[in-house]
Amino acid sequence: MPLSHTLLAVAVMAVWGSNFVVMKEGLAHLPPLFFAALRFTLVIFPVVFFLPRPQVPWRNLATYGLFIGLGQFGLIFTALNGHISPALASLVAQTQVFFTITLALVLDGEKVKPLQWGALLLAASGLVVIALHTDAQTTLGGLLLVLGAALCWALGNMASRKAGRVNMLAYVAWSSFFAAPPLFALSWLVEGPQAMLHGVEDATIGTWGAVIWQALGNSLFGYVAWGWLLARHPAALVTPMALLVPIFGFAASSFWLGESLPIWKLAAAGLVMAGLSLNLLAPRFQRAAEEN
Repeated sequence: MPLSHTLLAVAVMAVWGSNFVVMKEGLAHLPPLFFAALRFTLVIFPVVFFLPRPQVPWRNLATYGLFIGLGQFGLIFTALNGHISPALASLVAQTQVFFTITLALVLDGEKVKPLQWGALLLAASGLVVIALHTDAQTTLGGLLLVLGAALCWALGNMASRKAGRVNMLAYVAWSSFFAAPPLFALSWLVEGPQAMLHGVEDATIGTWGAVIWQALGNSLFGYVAWGWLLARHPAALVTPMALLVPIFGFAASSFWLGESLPIWKLAAAGLVMAGLSLNLLAPRFQRAAEEN
């Protein structure tokens, strides 16, 4: 992969990793579901005026929009609203890899290699370490919310796989029609119109900057660049770059929010990252064993 493409992949990982800190900035004034609704509204407009709807069934767009918008980000924003730290959220969210594998096994009949099961156990042990150290900053409920978000991310991955090779910018924008309205409705019912109004009244330039960054940086730049790279290079070459997300997440959370990084957090991160790495390398190990 050319150096320029590698640097682009690193830039995407930096955006996705540091994005958990940006979420905290927005959540300082906006209710989580309302924040998510505003994010996906900006993903829709004005992109849909310039790009036609991708040629996929409406059901596919709805599935992706609901799982990614309402599911993944609705749950993550709720978790970050006082239930888990940004650093740990960026780490736990990567368990979507294992949920995706399990769904591919059940729905598509893909085979899972023995090493991948070992990788799952290794990463799961890291989650156990996190669960054993719940406190005011990281609760068991927060951990479960982010795991639920990771599952929704995996379900969204399955929907995008069914869509095939499409313009990802158009796909993300048009699918957001099925994310923003339910988020607005749920925010109205759960958080209440007064909380939504107070959020807008109390919002600062930093708050609106966080909303814009969520839409432009995280959704549009991140997904478009990622899809562009995957269209030009083997997935096995590109996807391991996702292991950088928690590294940027931990660094950004420590630098901007002053989040402490005790040994147990680093140990949990090491176990989860080792599991993710082993999962990605398992097919190569299998091929090498077969050749020998």
